Amino acid sequence: MESSTSAGSDHNVEELFKKAGVVREGHFVLTSGLHSPVYWEKFKILQYPEYTGILCSLIAKHFRDKKPTVVVGPTTGGVILAFETARLLGTRGLFAEKDGATRVLRRDFTIQHGEKVLVVDDVLTTGKSVRETLDAVRSLGGDVIGVGVLVDRSTTELSFRAELFSCLRSPAVTYAADECPLCSAGIPIHKPGSS
Repeated sequence: MESSTSAGSDHNVEELFKKAGVVREGHFVLTSGLHSPVYWEKFKILQYPEYTGILCSLIAKHFRDKKPTVVVGPTTGGVILAFETARLLGTRGLFAEKDGATRVLRRDFTIQHGEKVLVVDDVLTTGKSVRETLDAVRSLGGDVIGVGVLVDRSTTELSFRAELFSCLRSPAVTYAADECPLCSAGIPIHKPGSS
């Protein structure tokens, strides 16, 4: 059964993101190609081990009872999150790298058939990098017990065939490039980050 939950008020998660200066306003092209007046620069929070540790502890606490034996994240931010969440759970932390249109586990990383896997990522908007990571894990026979993200910015229900947990829920305002009112208004566009 798939469900979606967020951390709620256990910690003031939104305050951590504000302190780190994560949220930017303007006119941005997201990795998905969609345009948005808001951009979450996730690496601004990942530069602070203390904040990253707090957020990963929320994910680890939520999934601890499901007893994952490995945590996997997509490159690049997911590497840090997989490592820290795995450290907190006492498991291995792996990462899935881009390989053309998919992601794969390289570097002699292995997942045993039926091994319980927790997938983690930083900012969830369309779910593309999470789906690619799930495909890589499932292709090796991993049993995905859940998906944990720092921020869920999705605007539609995403199906991962696993429970979704987010430290913070903040739906994105996005526009298709050909329907973007920010473009129509002539607001300069920025393409921050990369995948």
